[in-house]
Amino acid sequence: MTDKTHDDQFEQFHDDLAKAERKVAGEFDPGARGVVVAVGVLVAIASLLLAHAGKANGFDVLTFSHAAQAERITITSRVFVYFVAIFGIGFSTLALLTRRWAIAWIALCGNLIAVVAGLLAWWSRNTPGVGGVQPPSGVGIGLIAGWFAVILLSFHWARLVWARSNYQLALEEQRRIEAAEREKAVRDLQKRKNH
Repeated sequence: MTDKTHDDQFEQFHDDLAKAERKVAGEFDPGARGVVVAVGVLVAIASLLLAHAGKANGFDVLTFSHAAQAERITITSRVFVYFVAIFGIGFSTLALLTRRWAIAWIALCGNLIAVVAGLLAWWSRNTPGVGGVQPPSGVGIGLIAGWFAVILLSFHWARLVWARSNYQLALEEQRRIEAAEREKAVRDLQKRKNH
């Protein structure tokens, strides 16, 4: 074989390695943390079934039904429930199923905002309104469970996204070492042929 043939074979192999690296760069491996995230998603789903305030459950808050209106559900509670549904359940599930790093980042950011919105929702259920008007009932178990679920999801998405970055750096370093070893082997082979 000529040097050009070796270079062509190495280039083809190099392209395959680069393609595999790009694929790995866009994915993450949740490992055991994936189970915890799945439990967090289930708790978030359950929180929508439970009472958020008085007789209004999460779905009532989500749809702003008559029960939610009767409980004087504030905009902070509605924003919180929307973020739980979209990011705590939707994007977290999507990230677990696809294992795409970008979706995990979106889930992390949305859940962090949901943590703040949940705190504001909790606060608004325990604070008198304009003119000292009290909400008809305080915080329900659904709001509490949803808030703890998004805290759990935020923590684990942050750990998973951070670990992915370190994992990717280690993979890139390993690929560089392997490429250097292959290049050295090709040079040694060429030297043998020339002698």
